[in-house]
Amino acid sequence: MPGLLEVLPLAIVMVAGPQIISAIFLATSEKWGKNSAAFLVGVLLTVTFFVTVAYVVVSLLFDAAGSSNETTTRKWLDGAILALLVVAGIHKYVTRKTSKPPTWMGKLEEATPKMSFRLGVLLLGLFPTDIITNVVVGSSLARDDDPWFYCLPFVLVTVLLAALPVLFVLLLGKRAEVILPKVRDWMNTNSWIVSEVVIVFFIFMEINNLVGS
Repeated sequence: MPGLLEVLPLAIVMVAGPQIISAIFLATSEKWGKNSAAFLVGVLLTVTFFVTVAYVVVSLLFDAAGSSNETTTRKWLDGAILALLVVAGIHKYVTRKTSKPPTWMGKLEEATPKMSFRLGVLLLGLFPTDIITNVVVGSSLARDDDPWFYCLPFVLVTVLLAALPVLFVLLLGKRAEVILPKVRDWMNTNSWIVSEVVIVFFIFMEINNLVGS
């Protein structure tokens, strides 16, 4: 359970950026209910897939290494996870000034459920930071010999964060149309800072793992 609690904050990194901004656009689109639902299904399937692949690969790696080489394998894996986190942090920092919404986001107000589903898959499956985060989570849980279903809370928290815009619409109704654009503008400017804080926190945890092993 401690391993699961450690990786849960990385769900913030998964959605901080174009992901949550797209979710806000879809939540205020003409077919906001169907679009948001389709988007969240895409997010659910994509994150589950990548986390599971990372978990299975690392589990097989430990099985192949055997108990005699487990310590060495763990050190190599800790180093690899640390390197991935550093890359993710650098990527977030380097792209912070180019994180303005691309022109295609303006078309999301007229999005269809099919387009929204595809968007959920692509945004959570192709962005380098999201891929790295998925790999880190799956690898970390497998390294700590946690069961696969420990991946599911991370997946569900990611989906929940992506669902916040549509939940605001359901709870606040018309008032959400005033609040969400302000949230969108703030996230567009500051989401990279939020991600960096979480990534740096996890980097220190991985350094502690390496030193303590």
